Amino acid sequence: MSYLLYPPLLDETGLLDALRWYIEGLRERNNVEIELSITDSFGRISREIELVLFRLVQECLTNIHRHSKSKKANIRLSRDQQGILLQVEDDGIGIPAHKLSQIQSQRSGVGIRGMRERVQQFQGEMNIDSNSSGTKISFTIPLKPPDLSAADTGEQLMATG
Repeated sequence: MSYLLYPPLLDETGLLDALRWYIEGLRERNNVEIELSITDSFGRISREIELVLFRLVQECLTNIHRHSKSKKANIRLSRDQQGILLQVEDDGIGIPAHKLSQIQSQRSGVGIRGMRERVQQFQGEMNIDSNSSGTKISFTIPLKPPDLSAADTGEQLMATG
């Protein structure tokens, strides 16, 4: 159980390997086709953000398995200078409009609320698009720009020293 909450691979080799390990286990247990796409240049990020992304993928795939009736999921993870984008999409039955409205107004969905809170702790956002053809959940997490004041201070110390 603890391996699912915080797999050692996350620290040892990073998010990509931890996600591959988790997805392979789901494929074997649940007969779900899961495609994982991560940009080649993604690299390592902070331990805290890697854990949040891992947990977001876990919750999304759990929801797909429990609610969507989809046998397919697509996970896309990319990173640029502004931040990280995670998208998880299925081709299931979708979220009924009344339920989606409750979720978006934060009146329903314990798992969804937990995902939203995880992303918000990093000033990120979550968006859900759903219809009878499936659901796509997108998460954006900004990457903080380098602290220029610290760099400037270091340069001034070097210049005066």
